[in-house]
Amino acid sequence: MAMVAARAGVSGQTVSRVVNDSPRVDPVTRERVEAAMAELGYRPHRAARALRTGRSMTIGVVAQTLATVGNSALLQAVAEAAEARGYALAVVTLGAAGRIGDAFDRLRDQGVDGAVVLNEASALARDVDPAGLVLVVVDAPADPRFAVIGTDHAAGARVATAHLLDGGAATVHHVAGPEGSFAAAERERGWREELAARGARIPEPLRGDWSAGSGHALGGILAADPEMTAVFAANDQMALGLLRALADAGRRIPADVAVLGFDDIADAAEFRPPLTTIRQDFAALGEKAVQILIDRVEGQTLPDPALLVPTLVARASA
Repeated sequence: MAMVAARAGVSGQTVSRVVNDSPRVDPVTRERVEAAMAELGYRPHRAARALRTGRSMTIGVVAQTLATVGNSALLQAVAEAAEARGYALAVVTLGAAGRIGDAFDRLRDQGVDGAVVLNEASALARDVDPAGLVLVVVDAPADPRFAVIGTDHAAGARVATAHLLDGGAATVHHVAGPEGSFAAAERERGWREELAARGARIPEPLRGDWSAGSGHALGGILAADPEMTAVFAANDQMALGLLRALADAGRRIPADVAVLGFDDIADAAEFRPPLTTIRQDFAALGEKAVQILIDRVEGQTLPDPALLVPTLVARASA
């Protein structure tokens, strides 16, 4: 650091401020210090900084699985937001056992400053005492022990259901997500509420596991009902399997059956036909989760933010 200060013609304190991204450095000086750092190959020593500040500059992430597109997209968003702030990630997946208490213990052993809990794992977080671990939980009911951020899944489901009803469907069938998922429950709630508000019949939902395979299996059941003309799938992967099952049964989309998904994954526009869906802003969700976590680590206990409102993306399937 002394060598960088000498090369840039500034004090060691100024170099420290640049390294710690302090706003108290004018842009010209910051550029000169960063150029000196690059020339000398200087890299901040994370372990030394942790000893000095009492913070590891590492964020934990807990996920049930990374096999679902939603979890992977959200992890990517958290990773990018953390990297932009100079934080590293420690990722723990729970798998089928789902022992989130063990995951919290592992993260404490690694000395993380706090952790973000993703999606399905949020239900498990409600049953375990975080014991001093600063948490931001994505998609969960309010809880005094941790901060909560999420998407307004119920609002998105209402928009989806309204779109299908406005397209002429007498009612809308639903391929729901798995039991225990807060997001799945909220999407099912919004679907039910919109049908009830319109006075439409509420069919019994069929429950999948977020995978395209489960969507295909349940699509075969729905395709056998000649009265079925519209389906809202709780995510795009299940909608993909549903599209294939309906096509296999000779049901034309959208002429015979309108199909609408949720998430707007990267390939949704490449489905056949391109999938009408509800778009979640994963980048904004990850950004907010990381910012809230860092604020709390730094002692700022701000109110939980409003839910992010998803939007309809109209394509050819509905």
